[in-house]
Formats: sequence, C-alpha cells, structure tokens
Amino acid sequence: MRLSQMLFVTLREDPAEAEIPSHKLLLRAGYIRRIGSGLYAYLPLMWRVLKKVSQIVREEMDATGAQECLLPQLQPADLWRESGRWDTYTQAEGIMFAMTDRQQRELGLGPTHEEVITTIAKDMIRSYRQLPVHLYQIQTKFRDEIRPRFGLMRGREFIMKDGYSFHTNEESLKKTYQDMAQAYSNMLRRSGLQFRAVDADSGAIGGSGSQEFMVLAEAGEDEVLYTEDGQYAANVEKAVSMPADAEPSPFATFEKRETPGTETIDKLCKFLKCSPTQVVKNVLYQAVYDSGITVLVLVSIRGDQDVNQVKLLNELTKLAGNYQAKTVLFLTVPDAEAQRKWAAKSLPLGYMAPDVADDYIAGSKEVNSKFFRLVDRTAVDLTNFVTGSNESGYHVVGANWDKEFPLPATVVGVRTAKKGDRAVHNPEQTLQSARGIEVGHIFQLGTKYSLAMGATYTSEQGEEMPFVMGCYGVGVSRLAQSAVEQSYDKDGIIWPVAIAPYHAIISIPNISDAQQVEVAEKLYAELNQSGIETLLDDRDERAGVKFKDADLIGIPYRIVPGRSLKAGKVEVVERATHQSHEILIDEVNSTLKQWIDAAIK
Repeated sequence: MRLSQMLFVTLREDPAEAEIPSHKLLLRAGYIRRIGSGLYAYLPLMWRVLKKVSQIVREEMDATGAQECLLPQLQPADLWRESGRWDTYTQAEGIMFAMTDRQQRELGLGPTHEEVITTIAKDMIRSYRQLPVHLYQIQTKFRDEIRPRFGLMRGREFIMKDGYSFHTNEESLKKTYQDMAQAYSNMLRRSGLQFRAVDADSGAIGGSGSQEFMVLAEAGEDEVLYTEDGQYAANVEKAVSMPADAEPSPFATFEKRETPGTETIDKLCKFLKCSPTQVVKNVLYQAVYDSGITVLVLVSIRGDQDVNQVKLLNELTKLAGNYQAKTVLFLTVPDAEAQRKWAAKSLPLGYMAPDVADDYIAGSKEVNSKFFRLVDRTAVDLTNFVTGSNESGYHVVGANWDKEFPLPATVVGVRTAKKGDRAVHNPEQTLQSARGIEVGHIFQLGTKYSLAMGATYTSEQGEEMPFVMGCYGVGVSRLAQSAVEQSYDKDGIIWPVAIAPYHAIISIPNISDAQQVEVAEKLYAELNQSGIETLLDDRDERAGVKFKDADLIGIPYRIVPGRSLKAGKVEVVERATHQSHEILIDEVNSTLKQWIDAAIK
C-alpha cells in the first residue's frame, strides 16, 4: 500500500479523551477513531491488525477440532429468561442492550451466546454418538458499559471469539478445557505477548473451574497474584492465601471504653495501642435479590483484612433460594440515602458490634427485617478481641465469641488475598503482584445452562441426560490494544511482528531524488511479491516527518533509501530497538525474511 493513497492521518498531541498509553497511541497513529461513547471505527491499519489476530485465533481453534459458525446478534429475551440470566444482564449488571421489536417481542443485543448455542444443541444433538461437539465464532459483541473507557479495552462494541463445547461427562469436558488452555497460550505466544494464565472467578457466566489469560502490563485493570515457583497464579477476585498470624491481644478482661473519633481501624488501633489483627470489624452490605427482597448483610472480619466483594457475592448467591430468588441483582455498601429507605433509626456506623440489633431495620415485604450475619474465617479464632459497642464513640476490648458475642452460624472465606501473604500450597512462598489485562477466559460450565434450558441427549443406556458444557472466550480487539499497552516507547507503538499491520515501511527521504524513488519502488514490488507486507511512504513530506510517523505507527522494520545508496545499500532500522543496519539492496529481501521468520516462530 502507498501511504499517499491510504486514509492516513496522525496526530502530534494526545487526544483529551484518552487515559492510557495504548489508547492515546492508537488514536494518534490513525488506527481508530471515536464515533460515540465506547464506540470506535477500526481504520485500515487497525483492521489489518485485527484480521491477523483473528487468523491466529482461528488457526489455533481449528487445530483442536473446533468448528467455526456465526450466531445471531439479536437474541430473544425468552431464551435468557429460560436460563435465568435476563434480569442479571439487564438489571443487576445492566450490560445488555434490551429492546422491543414492532411485534412487542423483547430482544437483547448479544453480549455472549450461551443461550443461543444451548438452544441449537438442544434442537440438533440427540445422541451421545454426536458428542463431543465444539462450536466457535468470531463476532462483534455489545455490552452497555457504565463507564466506557480506555478505547478498545472497555468499549461498548468489540470483537470477540466465543466458543462452546458439549460433552457427555466431566472427563470429556476437562480434556477440551485443557486443549483450550493450551490453544489460548499458543494464541498469545504467537501474537508476541507476555502473559500469565490465572485462576479466576466465573462471574455471571457461571460454572465451576475457570481460568483467565492476562497480558502483563502496568496499565492493566486487574491485579494478578502469583508465586515465583510458578505453582500458583490467580486474579485477585479469586486468589486465596494464608493471612499473617494474629498478634497476641493486650486485653485480658472485657470492658467498654470511650474511643472518640475512631471510626476507622487505623485510628482505633493508634488510640488503643493494639494490632489490627486483634480487631473484629463489622462491615454492612445491602444485597438486593431478583425476588425484590433486600437483605442487610453484616460481615465480621479481622481488622487487618478487607472483604472481597466478588467472594461475598458468590456466597450470597448460594443463598438466593432462601429469599425466593435465583440471583443477587445488586450488592453495595449502603450509603446514607439507601439507609433511609430501611433504617428504623440511625446506625452507629464505625462502631457496630457483631450483634447489632435487628430493630435498626424497619420491616417490610421488600426488606428482610433481620441482619444476615457472616463471619470470615480470619475472625473466628480471635480471643480477647476489640470490636464495636453499638454506641458511637465507644468500643469494647477483651471480647470473646460465644461469651460476649454469639459466633455467627455462617462461616465463610471472603477476605481479599494480597501481596506478601503466604501461599496456601507452600507457606514458604509469598504472593507477588502484577498488573494484567484480561484477554481470554475459559470456563467449565457443567450443566448450568443445559439443566435450566432442558437441553439433553440420549445416553448409551437410553437415558435423557443434560449436556456437560464448556465456554471459551478471547477478546480479539482487546488483545490487539493490549499488545500496544505492553510494548511502546516515547516515539510510539512497537508492534509484535506477527500482528503488525505491515512488516516493513519504506520511507523515501526525498521524493525528488530519482534514484531514491527507483530503489524504493523496486524494493516495494519485490518485498510484497515475496510475502513481506510492505508500506511505501511516497508522500511529499520532509524526511523527519516520515520517520516520526513510521515510529508512531510501529511498523517493525523501516527501510530508508538514503545516503548509503552510493555504496549500493539501504538503511534498515528495527523499530523495537532503533538499531540501524546498512544492508545491500539485493540482500534486503532475504535478510528481512530471515528476521520475520525468527520473530514469529
């Protein structure tokens, strides 16, 4: 492609809307253009990158025996109600675009396709002889993000590969799951990315085991906790660890003490001269179930620990049946406005005890009139601990479970693991932290959807059995931007060779110089003919402008037919290192081919 004929506009200044380096660079380099909130046009250079990523994904999927298809983007609400996820996606998470057609039929714009694919399997797969089956697609998805940001990282429209497998048993599912783990590792390795596979929470997709594939980058929204022995890695939402041992309590007897201005753990511990490991803090949450019932949840946890809201949500979801519900729509720490809707009197926030009285709640059909009490394992074995007194400005010290306070019946593990904690598999290993961008996620769904939607096959014994399912997703557009976030410098993007829009760019310093133009045209034709994808910058611009643009757009190799032509050579500059080589014109093709082959192995 000749740059003079391409839709190609670069910017010298960072766009005001962009927050992270990759977003700024993709806009500045003319790869994408913002059309609306969370909506971007993929311009010619970006589309070439996305096609290359898609092809790598496609090749790895096909190599496992998966079959490519294409599913409808518009999905009937009835399918989502069948699975029990309509309210979760349209209300709780609120990420599905929902609409009504002219026949007053409710539809959703697909953020994911479990319901559609399960319906297809239900209609078409009758016998165990047809299993296993693995179908996938590469398609645009839609999610109504509350706060679209970071360009393609968190847009409302994006390109994704999603795949779904159907099996007769868990053993068959686990084989495909392992095949996908390897295929996803291959995809990221072939794309030239540094990544880490981590244990993850299954979220709204559901199921049992799941694993995320994180591209390592400082701007990553996710925190990854791992051990240096390579035996453990998990998203912070899922990670488990051994907390530090609790220090001995300095309080031997139970008493109430005035503790003014100590509504935080730090202030309390400074005032009482005690360790936060000897404090039981009581954190109030408000859970709204899809049955319309609001439950006030009091979590007692050790003072130096934080509640992991994802783990707490999972625990509360297990209890949905107790409230005539299927799922939790919202889980929040209730602010003053929320409290006014159900509080019978002002709560002693910052000073609550594990036995705060139920009469703080004004009972109604919508609100459960009792606190549901949970205790984290970190607080269970504490003795002579410090906690609230249910009176503002006062705490109690020297308290014990089943003496001064009843131990809550429900014991859970909802603490947030953190850097420096001891590893569960080996206490000599401590958790390390890294930032990551989630680009892939694989799930062992089990029978979650097949049971809900009545999707069965006939077994060898003639029984009707639910499909055992797996689900596997890769964010194609997100992966492309994450490559930029992982690899750039002050001059611009540094694309991995395998997914760069072009392998090389020929920058003619002076288009008025006939020899420069002749050599450039000759190399341009030869390189493209031999399979080395090459741009020709034949614009009537200063050499400095061309070189800056070549660095900005991140093409791996820049060829300059300049002063070295007198010696029958051209300058070849490696974008990643800025290393310059003078290469004989007749050897440019073979040299680049050797470099490119080595880079994409």
